[in-house]
Amino acid sequence: MPTMKDSAPDGEHCEFYADGGVKARGTKAAGELDGYWEWFRKDGSKMRSGNFSRGVQVGEWITYDRSSEPVKVTRMKPRR
Repeated sequence: MPTMKDSAPDGEHCEFYADGGVKARGTKAAGELDGYWEWFRKDGSKMRSGNFSRGVQVGEWITYDRSSEPVKVTRMKPRR
């Protein structure tokens, strides 16, 4: 089970795999994902990245292949 670097609701966060590798990193504001986040596979390659606004995915999200090259770009639709 991954663990968070710290339990503070705001600021930079880093989630780790059981072996110590980075699973995800980004920032939180008011306890919600906020700003730029990126996720990694167990082998360390980047898997996905994008931005949040108060816990909601916004803007452009990129999915990467195992060599960390972009393979898919998704534009999130604005909330109504």
